[in-house]
Amino acid sequence: MKMDTRPIAFFGEVLLRLSPPGRELLFQTPALQIHVGGAEANVATGLACLGHATRMVTAVPDNPMGRAVVDELRRRGVDVSGIAVEDGRLGLYFLQPGAGLRASEVIYDRSHSLFADRAADAWDLESALAGCGRLHLSGITPALGPNSANAAIAAAEFARSGGMKVSFDGNYRARLWDAWDSDPRTVLTQLIGHADILFGNHRDISLLLGETFSGDGADRRRVAAEAAFAAFPNLQLIASTARHVDDADSHRISARVDMRDDAYQTPEVLVAGIVDRLGAGDAFAAGVLHGLLEGGDARAAAEAGLALTSLKHSLPGDASLFTRADLAAFHAGGMDVRR
Repeated sequence: MKMDTRPIAFFGEVLLRLSPPGRELLFQTPALQIHVGGAEANVATGLACLGHATRMVTAVPDNPMGRAVVDELRRRGVDVSGIAVEDGRLGLYFLQPGAGLRASEVIYDRSHSLFADRAADAWDLESALAGCGRLHLSGITPALGPNSANAAIAAAEFARSGGMKVSFDGNYRARLWDAWDSDPRTVLTQLIGHADILFGNHRDISLLLGETFSGDGADRRRVAAEAAFAAFPNLQLIASTARHVDDADSHRISARVDMRDDAYQTPEVLVAGIVDRLGAGDAFAAGVLHGLLEGGDARAAAEAGLALTSLKHSLPGDASLFTRADLAAFHAGGMDVRR
């Protein structure tokens, strides 16, 4: 499944992450570390660091925080020509990192952000998506509220009408959907109907189809994938990970890619000594897209996704910043110093 090599556009909110140093609780000490985040921006950054052309389509406030976001994306090689700069507030979220048997916790502060409240007809999609071959969206954007849900649908419809491909990452966030009078199943079904690539597992497909899938492991994932392929004629590929959490510092992860006539699931790898797991799913999406952009099959896409998500666990912040050389070193194995 070779992909279009024109720039990929990413439509979604860019926000700031604030978290205490180390493994401290929020406000245990009066210091917070700041990282630029956002699901779509993370994938755009990950792919840009691997040498692919990416463009961010979003809106940020005309203040130092908004300018810092734009500067960070530009510095990582992302095209920022699709970013609108207007009055408003930037979305935030707070991360309290987990440790040992204590889970991490995310607290959102993104209600009525500039992006979330921007009307669907305020977006100049023709200009923002010009020259792009693919649009990437996630389920976080429509979860923010009715304006962003309508904007995401409009973007997907515009892309498809112009001959662009659409990829969609489920990224279901119950806290965001529950904050307003939402209908996630209807909205997500409409968006995925435009997609040829879906990042999501059997639980995401269960939510969409209202169907429970029996079996275990690879068999259940294949049954769910086949049900999704039957329900969404445009869908050609589904990518997912399976994660077994031993504690906050040690996870076992495998990756899977299902196509209509092919499938591959990687062996499980142990990811120990985890520094930061936030953004690992976005790194996986970037890795899979990278594998496909390089002309790879289901196995190549799954292995590239697993490599990038595994590496991301070693890096503070939301986005993968790894290069092709880093991926090659991961595949080559060995943990000695590279000199």
